[in-house]
Amino acid sequence: IPSSLGNLSYLTNLDLSENDFTGELPDSIGGLTQLTELQLSVAKLSGKFPLQLLNLSSLTGIDLRFNKFQGMLPSNMSSLSKLVSFDITGNSFSGSVPSSLFMIPSLMILALGKNDFNGPLEIGNISSSPSTLGCLSLEENSFNGPISGSISKLVGLWYLDLSFWNTEKGMVDFSIFLHLKSLQTLHLSYLNTRSIVELSLFSHIMSLNDLHLSGINVKISETLSLPSSIETLALSSCNIAVFPKFLQNQTSLYSLDISVNQIEGQVPEWLWSLPALRHVNISQNLFNGFEGSADVIQRSEKVMIDISSNAFQDPFPLLPNSTIYFSGSNNRFSGEIPRAICELVNLDTLALSNNNFSGSIPLCFENFNTTLWVLHLQNNSLSGVFPEESVSVALRSLDVGHNRLSGKLPKSLIKCTILEFLNMGDNMINDTFPFWLSLLPNLQILVLGSNKFHGPLSSLGDSLSFPNLRMFDISENRFTGVLPSDYFAGWSAMSSVVDIVDSTLFKYAGRSSPYYHNSVGLTNKGLKMELVGSVFTMYKTIDVSGNRLEGDIPESIGLLKELIVLNMSNNAFTGRIPSSLANLSNLQSLDLSQNRLSGGIPPELGKLTFLARMNFSHNRLVGPIPQGTQIQSQIVLHLQRILGSAVFLSKKRAVEKKKKKQRKKRKKKIKHLAGLQLL
Repeated sequence: IPSSLGNLSYLTNLDLSENDFTGELPDSIGGLTQLTELQLSVAKLSGKFPLQLLNLSSLTGIDLRFNKFQGMLPSNMSSLSKLVSFDITGNSFSGSVPSSLFMIPSLMILALGKNDFNGPLEIGNISSSPSTLGCLSLEENSFNGPISGSISKLVGLWYLDLSFWNTEKGMVDFSIFLHLKSLQTLHLSYLNTRSIVELSLFSHIMSLNDLHLSGINVKISETLSLPSSIETLALSSCNIAVFPKFLQNQTSLYSLDISVNQIEGQVPEWLWSLPALRHVNISQNLFNGFEGSADVIQRSEKVMIDISSNAFQDPFPLLPNSTIYFSGSNNRFSGEIPRAICELVNLDTLALSNNNFSGSIPLCFENFNTTLWVLHLQNNSLSGVFPEESVSVALRSLDVGHNRLSGKLPKSLIKCTILEFLNMGDNMINDTFPFWLSLLPNLQILVLGSNKFHGPLSSLGDSLSFPNLRMFDISENRFTGVLPSDYFAGWSAMSSVVDIVDSTLFKYAGRSSPYYHNSVGLTNKGLKMELVGSVFTMYKTIDVSGNRLEGDIPESIGLLKELIVLNMSNNAFTGRIPSSLANLSNLQSLDLSQNRLSGGIPPELGKLTFLARMNFSHNRLVGPIPQGTQIQSQIVLHLQRILGSAVFLSKKRAVEKKKKKQRKKRKKKIKHLAGLQLL
């Protein structure tokens, strides 16, 4: 941002949000003395809180959401005496929250969520007149210890979010919230408390619309009656064992989340008759069926339905035409995928992974060719060819891994210009490498492993630049040929720290935000793990193992400085281990075993301090293990067929092995002599 901006002395409103700036705000911004509104959200700005802003006494609104600001807030925030809204959500601010913020008489909105604030919350002395503060958002910080009872002084609050406050297994006095008679939205999820809260306590807050108590042990009485105004109720992970009957009377309920509990039996018929209910999440329970007729759900007007991770089995439920989101993954459904699903023309997410569906992918999925964002059919028994016509141009995530699909990769995927996640792994797809996938600018996850792909991975006429790719798995195929030295030069997301929008978390419009996460398997440090949702942004991996690749390992591999896992094992690579691997400072797992590599281990690899697993076995390496390096402390280090001063067993074991070999020779010689004597 140019410093000349400070010359605009008559400027009253400055909006630079949603840009790609670098660095800090210029000091000259303190010259904008007439400024009343400052909007800098999602602008990639960094540095500490700009102290120059404290001189702008006319400011009524400051919006610094989702930048990279850090450090502590100044203690004299009350100098901004006209401030109405202060939103710094999604930065890295730390330290304590200045009590002076609560002394600003005009302040109505204070949003400090998703930072690293800690310590107790000091509200300070509030005047005898009612506080004007209406919105207080403190979620996802590092607050710990008891929740301050002084929050009850903020009687004007209509929105309060204390989610993920770490009470350190302490007790919470939930009665302090009863003083907040104007509350419409209350988020108290995941407080890490031993307290059991009586849900009836909140029946006294008559204005309450949205109540979030996930992660807290909740007690529900038989006579419970919450305010009829309740529209959103989140009771996930609340240790509930019986379906809450009081819900029958919640005629305004729009969104219900009772996932991750221990409720068993059948889902009551009356649930689907609640007139305002649109979002239903009953996933991760022990349900095994539905009360009522086969069309009990179809007769409703639900928009989002999540019944995943239960014990549901056939018949598959009939769904309402209004359905936008449906997840039935991790159940016991079988047979062919019901063609009735194709009538859901508004569907944008369909997740049926981890069932036992068989047959082919329905041709009628072409009905979704402009609407479907997410199609997840992983780990079923689907067979046949993936129909070209069934590919939606709106796809962001396609997961059909672990099935029995055959034929070629559908070329119609080239139309999916916003595709981010593609998993075709563990099928029987017989095709050459799809170079055309590099034309998809947003592709981040590509899994083609364990199929029948074949042929070269490079072509003179095809560029293989994947600027946003962060997971690349083509293992256990039949790829052949040599990789050019600049093969990885265009893989930008793995070569530098870049901000990648995590659309693996798909949100929906409405009064609540149901979502669906992607997931994919990964082997790291010798352990198999499943990565889910936003964890993808942390892992950048390449797995080309189990193919027939030959020639040198490309030197350009050293450009991928953000790589976490690299597996090039079980190929026919020759030449030396490239010293450029030493540039992969974040590498945790390196497997180059079962190749034909020669020469020594580059001593520079000892600088890889995060490396926890290294496998060089079954090669033709020679020379010493680099002395005094990280390599010598590896948990797993296979160095078979190494000559010189290299020691792949401890000295003690090596000596024992030598003695054992000598004993065998002596025994063999004795037997031979004994045989001669018998003759």
